[in-house]
Amino acid sequence: METTLKIGDQVSCKKFGSLKHDFVGTVEKIYDNSAMVSIDKYDESDNITVTDFHNRAIVRLSSMKKVSA
Repeated sequence: METTLKIGDQVSCKKFGSLKHDFVGTVEKIYDNSAMVSIDKYDESDNITVTDFHNRAIVRLSSMKKVSA
Protein backbone atom coordinates (compact mmCIF):
# COMPACT_ATOMS: atom_id res chain seq x y z
CA MET A 1 0.00 0.00 0.00
CA GLU A 2 1.27 3.46 -0.93
CA THR A 3 1.53 5.50 2.28
CA THR A 4 3.66 8.41 1.09
CA LEU A 5 1.00 10.04 -1.07
CA LYS A 6 0.30 13.73 -0.71
CA ILE A 7 -2.25 16.04 -2.28
CA GLY A 8 -1.01 17.07 -5.71
CA ASP A 9 0.92 13.85 -6.42
CA GLN A 10 0.42 12.32 -9.84
CA VAL A 11 -0.52 8.64 -9.65
CA SER A 12 -1.10 5.72 -11.97
CA CYS A 13 -4.33 3.90 -11.09
CA LYS A 14 -5.57 0.44 -11.98
CA LYS A 15 -8.83 0.09 -13.89
CA PHE A 16 -11.97 -0.60 -11.88
CA GLY A 17 -15.73 -0.73 -12.32
CA SER A 18 -16.76 0.34 -15.80
CA LEU A 19 -13.30 1.71 -16.70
CA LYS A 20 -11.66 -0.65 -19.16
CA HIS A 21 -8.09 0.74 -18.96
CA ASP A 22 -5.67 2.06 -16.34
CA PHE A 23 -5.44 5.84 -16.01
CA VAL A 24 -3.27 8.63 -14.60
CA GLY A 25 -4.57 11.27 -12.23
CA THR A 26 -3.76 13.78 -9.52
CA VAL A 27 -4.54 13.20 -5.83
CA GLU A 28 -7.08 15.76 -4.58
CA LYS A 29 -8.00 14.34 -1.17
CA ILE A 30 -6.73 11.42 0.91
CA TYR A 31 -8.98 9.21 3.05
CA ASP A 32 -8.09 6.28 5.35
CA ASN A 33 -7.81 3.60 2.64
CA SER A 34 -8.51 5.54 -0.54
CA ALA A 35 -8.05 8.87 -2.28
CA MET A 36 -10.05 11.15 -4.55
CA VAL A 37 -8.20 11.42 -7.85
CA SER A 38 -8.87 13.82 -10.71
CA ILE A 39 -8.56 11.80 -13.90
CA ASP A 40 -6.01 13.48 -16.18
CA LYS A 41 -4.89 10.91 -18.77
CA TYR A 42 -7.07 8.02 -19.88
CA ASP A 43 -7.79 5.83 -22.88
CA GLU A 44 -10.18 7.44 -25.35
CA SER A 45 -12.50 4.42 -25.17
CA ASP A 46 -13.18 5.31 -21.49
CA ASN A 47 -14.30 8.84 -22.40
CA ILE A 48 -18.01 8.30 -21.62
CA THR A 49 -17.27 6.70 -18.25
CA VAL A 50 -14.80 9.43 -17.26
CA THR A 51 -17.37 12.07 -18.22
CA ASP A 52 -20.00 10.28 -16.12
CA PHE A 53 -17.51 10.34 -13.20
CA HIS A 54 -17.06 14.13 -13.74
CA ASN A 55 -13.33 13.46 -14.24
CA ARG A 56 -12.91 12.25 -10.65
CA ALA A 57 -12.77 8.85 -8.96
CA ILE A 58 -12.30 7.40 -5.49
CA VAL A 59 -9.48 4.87 -5.77
CA ARG A 60 -8.10 2.40 -3.21
CA LEU A 61 -4.57 3.30 -2.09
CA SER A 62 -3.51 -0.26 -2.89
CA SER A 63 -4.61 0.26 -6.52
CA MET A 64 -2.42 3.28 -7.23
CA LYS A 65 1.27 4.01 -7.64
CA LYS A 66 2.98 7.37 -7.43
CA VAL A 67 4.28 8.66 -10.77
CA SER A 68 5.62 12.09 -9.76
CA ALA A 69 5.06 14.92 -7.29
